[in-house]
Amino acid sequence: MKAIHASLETPRLILRPMLATDFDALLLIFTDALVMAAFDEPPFTPAQMERWLQRNLDHQTEYGYGLFSVILKQTGELIGDCGLEMMAELGGAELGYDFRSHFWNQGYATEAATAVRDHAFEVLKLPQLISLIRVGNRASRRVAEKVGMQLVEELERYETHYWKYAIRQK
Repeated sequence: MKAIHASLETPRLILRPMLATDFDALLLIFTDALVMAAFDEPPFTPAQMERWLQRNLDHQTEYGYGLFSVILKQTGELIGDCGLEMMAELGGAELGYDFRSHFWNQGYATEAATAVRDHAFEVLKLPQLISLIRVGNRASRRVAEKVGMQLVEELERYETHYWKYAIRQK
């Protein structure tokens, strides 16, 4: 078992390790119809949320890093998640992000993803990050591009078409 990752801070956000007690705030994200439309999925049930959260907590324990809960400094509110999930079969750790739709188009995803990218390269010393983005999700694509990722291929995974973005440590 590896040590759980530290918290990160940006001008407007605190990114801290996800906790089981984040369940209710995370459920607000994954029951947001606009968020789930980006996945072409219906809103999560509480049971689905519990499984998703436990999978991410287990990942944190196994790898020593995972998804951060993203907290808005101004209010202390959990507004999203952003972090890393190991996907060795696809070439490395995936940088992913999910935010409540009320907080879209304000730069929070880019701010959080930039902090996670820097942490991944400077502290964790990961050689490469990838992002899998459902084809057509232009907002997530823009975030990936803003943090320096480039489109490397289109692929199909679980009968879903994705853009695969990547960035290598310099």
